[in-house]
Amino acid sequence: MIEFWIILTGVLVGITCSLAGVFLILRKMSMMADAISHTVLFGIVLSFLITQTLSGAGMIIGAIVAGLLTAFLIQSLQASNIQEDAAIGLIFTTLFAIGVLLITLFAGNVHLDVEHVLMGEIAFVPWDQWTLFSITMPKAVWMLSFVLVIDVLYLAFFFKELKLSTFDPVYAATIGLPLAFLHYSFMTTISLTTVASFDSVGAILVVAMLVAPAASAYLISRSVIGMIGYSVTFGIMSAIGGYYLAKWFDTSISGMMAVSLGGIFIIVLCGQKWQQRNYKTNLS
Repeated sequence: MIEFWIILTGVLVGITCSLAGVFLILRKMSMMADAISHTVLFGIVLSFLITQTLSGAGMIIGAIVAGLLTAFLIQSLQASNIQEDAAIGLIFTTLFAIGVLLITLFAGNVHLDVEHVLMGEIAFVPWDQWTLFSITMPKAVWMLSFVLVIDVLYLAFFFKELKLSTFDPVYAATIGLPLAFLHYSFMTTISLTTVASFDSVGAILVVAMLVAPAASAYLISRSVIGMIGYSVTFGIMSAIGGYYLAKWFDTSISGMMAVSLGGIFIIVLCGQKWQQRNYKTNLS
């Protein structure tokens, strides 16, 4: 049963991050995933200092605040003629550093440290359980399931608007789509996805799960729906395959899941290059 909960947690991380990552890649905002996955530490520490607890509700609220603050500050710097990559680098390192300092000064005696944030420990997931509606499951499974429902509903309700604002933002603004609302609501889903995932797998795997499956899917997809399907499939494959490879090599589960994502991307990339070369050969 322990193995089941670990694999299920990894699969849920793969699905939620893969769904959110599709529009991150299409909007060319993949570095925003790295930024938010680190700056949520700032929000979580602030939440702990206020509530003196690391409860799920407090973490989620803190993550949303940190994610929206990150997006707002980066957007503000870009409006001041600072390049996007410079703005992201400046904001996420500053907020992450403030979070680290707050942990050191005020939260040194709780289960919250930089190593826990960066690497996580999915193997400990089965022992931290919640009982809701007379059902007992690991806290991570509850949180990831809750966020997955939110992500699916968000995509279902705003899919057309997100697609239009992604591919033709000028036309979207012309017909009156609320671009600011779409941007910040999307950043909210990224924040929720990040905080639900990083407690068990760490910020490094969250970034990998947000970017790598969608990037792999982008290489072989002909539509947004197809890209979502491929992305989710790759996320699930990396979670399951990464777990069993980690068990075989007796190493970090989260780390091996990230390695599996890199392996899938390389295979897809090489397959695409081989297909393109054959196509050019046949033409000639």
